[in-house]
Amino acid sequence: MTFRQFAYRNVIRNGRIYAAFFMASCFSVSVFFIYSMLMFHPDLGKGILGDVSIVGMAGAEVILVLFTLFFLFYSMSAFLAARSREFGILLHLGMERRQLNRLIFRETMLIGVTSIIIGMIFGFSFSKFFFMIVREMLQLDSLPLYLAWQPFLLTLGVFFSAFMMISYVSVSFSKEHKVLDLLRGVDQVEAVTPYSKARGIKGFVYIILAYLLAMLAPHVNFLVTLIVFIPILVTFGTYYFFSDTILLILAIIRKQRKLNWKRYRLLAIAEQTHIMKNNAKMFFVVTMVSTLAFLSVGVLAAMSSYTTQYNLVNPMGLIYKGDANNPYEKEHINSLLNQLEERGLSYHLTRFDVVKQTSTATNRQVEVLRESDINRLLYSNNYPIVSLAKGEGMFIPNTEEDLKILKNKRVETVLQENDIPITIDRVYPRVIFPKAIISVNAIIISDEDFEKLWYITSNPHIKQPVYHLFTFDINRWVETKDIRLEPDPYEGVFNEEAPYYLENAGLNYSYIVATYSLFTLVGLLVATVFLLASGSFIYFKLHAALERNQQQFEVLQRMGLSDYEMKKLVNRYLFPQFFVPWGLALLHCTFVFAALQVFLKDLINISIAKEVILAFSFLVLIQVVYFYLIRWRYLSHMRP
Repeated sequence: MTFRQFAYRNVIRNGRIYAAFFMASCFSVSVFFIYSMLMFHPDLGKGILGDVSIVGMAGAEVILVLFTLFFLFYSMSAFLAARSREFGILLHLGMERRQLNRLIFRETMLIGVTSIIIGMIFGFSFSKFFFMIVREMLQLDSLPLYLAWQPFLLTLGVFFSAFMMISYVSVSFSKEHKVLDLLRGVDQVEAVTPYSKARGIKGFVYIILAYLLAMLAPHVNFLVTLIVFIPILVTFGTYYFFSDTILLILAIIRKQRKLNWKRYRLLAIAEQTHIMKNNAKMFFVVTMVSTLAFLSVGVLAAMSSYTTQYNLVNPMGLIYKGDANNPYEKEHINSLLNQLEERGLSYHLTRFDVVKQTSTATNRQVEVLRESDINRLLYSNNYPIVSLAKGEGMFIPNTEEDLKILKNKRVETVLQENDIPITIDRVYPRVIFPKAIISVNAIIISDEDFEKLWYITSNPHIKQPVYHLFTFDINRWVETKDIRLEPDPYEGVFNEEAPYYLENAGLNYSYIVATYSLFTLVGLLVATVFLLASGSFIYFKLHAALERNQQQFEVLQRMGLSDYEMKKLVNRYLFPQFFVPWGLALLHCTFVFAALQVFLKDLINISIAKEVILAFSFLVLIQVVYFYLIRWRYLSHMRP
């Protein structure tokens, strides 16, 4: 038998240990390859959404590569520990350390190359189906399957380099144990650092402090708190939680004889203590990886809330804004009306004259609207009507947050250009216009006061202090995405020099939905890789200690342990390993999204609670199914 054949047969013989690693590697390669096919697609770079899609794909590629490197390195370390007894026998029979390292390198590269080939085959097989989905998401005319060398070369180069680097690093930096220690099993001789009560309390305090900051974040500098302080506290708190806090809790439980000395609970608590001592780092990694997966899915659910409640922050279908001397106004309005009638879309058109004035209270410019113009718009939307007397004014809120700020505000001012005193002591109770249309300082005054504001310069080259606003209230506003201005010398691109601007809620919504759909596709696949990898970490550890656990259960069965009791004992053995890390990850994300819910509710009056709860419930269901699948396989190995 040659050395190469020996490496091949070792891989086949240890197929049970390598199975999860091989499947996770194939899945990562497949996802990476599909993203590469999309990124290099010749038709995908066309248009704004095409640029967004390329950025999203490139970002997903980087995340997958970095995470795959970490996953491969950790997996290799677990495999080396699981096969320590086998390595001890080989060294005892005369194999040199150099030969053993070469054997491990060849085995890893054999698995790596095989997973790369199979992963690319599966990726290419599903590319056409993937392209069909992306074509609908990005609203492209076509996205055909193509054959090019770039995706194959990129995937092969990235993952071949990753497997080579991980194989070399794992062998070079692995601890050199004595042959006797290897024969006994490395997990039996490694010294375990005793837990510290101080660190145990720190872990609990750090996590609680992070949760408190998350709840206070909407009331302080939200982004700085969320991005800087909370992740640091959660990371250190989670590490101390598994390395010390859980051991401290188990030590307290063991001192409670009524709780500890009850049937086979003693065995379960003793075994969990041993597991936590030896696998604290693994549980920390699983928790952080699961947190990333939950956050990815939660962010997608939050984006879904925004898309479904888009009409709350954009109450109009079409809004046309033009200068007083805009030469295209008549043609544009007629063009919009004709397009709406061609599509059979009912609408209610309201015209506004908006005059810019200077407020003496703030020395800033304010935009002034007429009471009767606003009431025509409000009537069509079944909103409360405005009633103002001479000298009275009302704020127009720009956002829900502005509504709260202006609710109890009173301002005595004079519109400087026309010397008109106005008292503003109320705010309209709803957001009427999108944020991009009306300025932050906008008010409504009575018709009698508004008539005194008219003044237009005679020079046509000077921008007038008056502009015209046309609002189209459209029930089926989603269907306006294809409506365009005709003629449009500026080709729909925002330009400060342009004398007009069109806000098309249907078109904006189509961009948002397409971008959200793309990120959903990217995020779900990345989250799936994360969850698969986090489950694989636990799978590796279970199978690494499988022989030791089989011996323990054989002894217990000889002592009279029934099959029913064995199932209960296995549940108590496996349940904490699966659901403590994932439960803590879910708890981390729950507080983050609770803070985000408060922030978004105050800012734009949007709730993400329903979507996030549904997403997390689905993830919990997946973990429960995964737990019972692993439990079934584990029980099959434990039974004689």
